[in-house]
Parts: sequence; structure tokens; C-alpha cells
Amino acid sequence: MGVLTFSLNVTLDGCIDHREGIADDETHAFFTRMLEGAGAMLWGRVTYELMEEFWPGVASGDVDAPPALQAWAVALEAKPKYVVSSTRTDFSWNNTHHLTGDLRSAVQELMDATPDGVMVGSDMLATELDRLDLIDEYVFLLQPQIAGHGPSLFEAGLAATRSLELVSAEPMSNGVIVVHYRRAE
Repeated sequence: MGVLTFSLNVTLDGCIDHREGIADDETHAFFTRMLEGAGAMLWGRVTYELMEEFWPGVASGDVDAPPALQAWAVALEAKPKYVVSSTRTDFSWNNTHHLTGDLRSAVQELMDATPDGVMVGSDMLATELDRLDLIDEYVFLLQPQIAGHGPSLFEAGLAATRSLELVSAEPMSNGVIVVHYRRAE
């Protein structure tokens, strides 16, 4: 069984707005390596639609992008993508699948079938998965910024404090710190 890893950018004040943070070659290369090591991506509908609008065009070369973004897009294009949605059932992006039924059971089945692990990149979905005790690891790119606005990490709240164990903390040359935690047992 693969692990379920929640990963995204977060500013020092907890903002997870996708327009905030450093989106340079170094951060894209990091996420590309992480994606290449995972077996699948898991998103909610809103995040999927944000990704679907841009990345297929970059992967095909229809949208001009620097090499690091192109590499991320190509890796994403090839990766199985699973979407949780109660309002959308048609997903035309290459290798995209609709995850249906009971969330706990569906995600557990996906993890059981994906030994290389599953990456979650949707904040609202991650909150629900954390409430179900399904997230095994957290990898956040801590941005050297204070946004002062926008959606925040676990904004909808959790029932209790989640204790974590530090796996690693690595600075990037751009000031971002990659923090990797696993759930404390």
C-alpha cells in the first residue's frame, strides 16, 4: 500500500493561494521530482479545473513555457490523475479518472492499488482526508512571504490537533524551505 502525501505551497502566514509563492525553476523541479516518484495525483474538482485549464497546453507545447515548467507539465500529463467531485463526471484530460463512492473507501482502495503513493494537491480535499485519518505525510514548501490575504491551510478546521514527526527540512537557494512531516503514531 502506498502512502498518501499532502503537498503544496504555503506562505509564512498560512496562505495557500496558488498565485502566491515562488514559482521558479527550482520549485517546479522539486515538484516534478516528487511527482515522478509518486504513483498518482489526487485532486478535488476546483483544483483539477485550475490545473486542466493550463498544464495540458504546456505539455503539448501549445503554451510557451520555460524548461522546468515544461518538465512538470509533461510529468503531470503522463501521471494518473484522480478527481473527487459530486458535480462533475466528465474528465477529458489525459489519464484522468473520477473517484466515486464513499470517500474513505475510494481513497483507501486507490492507496492500496498505488504502491508508489498518491499525492494530494487540493486543500479542501486534504482537510476532508485528514479528518478521515488518511493522510500519511505532509510536504509543504514554506514560502518566504507573508501574504496577508487569501485562503489558508486547513481553513475549514480539523476536529483535533494533528501531531507530526519531522522527516526533513531543506532550504532552497530561493529562500523556500521544504518541510516534510509524517503523522506521529
